[in-house]
Amino acid sequence: MGEPTPLLPRVALIQGAAALNLSLAADQVDRFERYAAELVDWNRRINLTAITDPLEIVHKHFLDSLSILSVCDLHMGERIIDVGSGAGFPALPIRIVRPDLHVTLLEATRKKCDFLRHMVEALALDRVTVVHARAEDVAHDPAQREQYATALARAVAGLATLSEYLLPFVRIGGQAIAQKAGAVETEVGAAGAAIEVLGGRLQRVTPATVPGVMESRAILLIEKIAPTPEKYPRRAGMPEKRPIR
Repeated sequence: MGEPTPLLPRVALIQGAAALNLSLAADQVDRFERYAAELVDWNRRINLTAITDPLEIVHKHFLDSLSILSVCDLHMGERIIDVGSGAGFPALPIRIVRPDLHVTLLEATRKKCDFLRHMVEALALDRVTVVHARAEDVAHDPAQREQYATALARAVAGLATLSEYLLPFVRIGGQAIAQKAGAVETEVGAAGAAIEVLGGRLQRVTPATVPGVMESRAILLIEKIAPTPEKYPRRAGMPEKRPIR
């Protein structure tokens, strides 16, 4: 397979990143350009995203992912895990901008993992690992459980369910970060018991302004203050079917 034709609106990416207080080097812009081209090319064969317009890719995928860096602290060299990574959002854009981070991309669909591995190679990214598995299974592996400073997810599940996916991966003193669209007050209220049971504490809900995106966005940060009980996460499918209440 040859390299796809570049299609990225570079100025929109650079200006949008600047609005998020991020400065992109030329090689980082090149990587985003390759990422966008590969995303569109692969999407013709497997279902990765409904967003294929180049400008929308910039705004709704790349800048939306990078908005995490505008409101959350990711410390130098820390380990992060992206749960339900899909086509790599939000962690791959973050890794392009923050090459010091050690990133695990956790994805349950094999074809999406194939794409992720291809992107890691195509973008020449080190310290990035792709894991093909379900969160409910991997989170019981001692090599993964409570080993990460930060666990991320974007638009994966309701907050109560998502907390059960994320918090078992986070070490005490670390954080789980969830990106949400629209009003989140009801969802946050319904997830309070789950967050507490799983060893977390909601630290803040921060509105996020993403350049070029009209819909409201929020970034939720959950502190890990106690160990997650061993029985969590429950077996595959249970966190979604029966969220902790």
